Order: sequence, then C-alpha cells, then structure tokens
Amino acid sequence: MSNITKTLRKLREGKSLSQEKLARLADVANNTIIKIEAGKNQNPTLDTLKKIAKALEVSVDDLIK
Repeated sequence: MSNITKTLRKLREGKSLSQEKLARLADVANNTIIKIEAGKNQNPTLDTLKKIAKALEVSVDDLIK
C-alpha cells in the first residue's frame, strides 16, 4: 500500500469528508478518489493531486509523503 493511499484516507476522514464529497470539492471523478484509496491508482496525475490537495487544504507534498 502506497503512502498516498493511507495519507489521503487519513486527511479526508480528518475533515469528516466522504469520498464523494471530496471528489466534488476537488472536481475529480468519485471513482478517482475510490481507486487512489483502494491502492488501485498508485500514480495519479499531478493535476489530480493538486486538485485533491487544494480541496483538503494541504500541499501536494503533504499528500504524497
């Protein structure tokens, strides 16, 4: 399991966001969030990472560390 998988879930749950809500806030497909958290998308695009990080109010570095 990659770091982003655990980190994304922890950050999302820390803000009490559902996967669907985070996907809406980040303007990405709900399936994208699900796949990243499930470890099925280990290499999301930088654009996707930037959108998710912005929605979670963290840096991309915080997301992938």
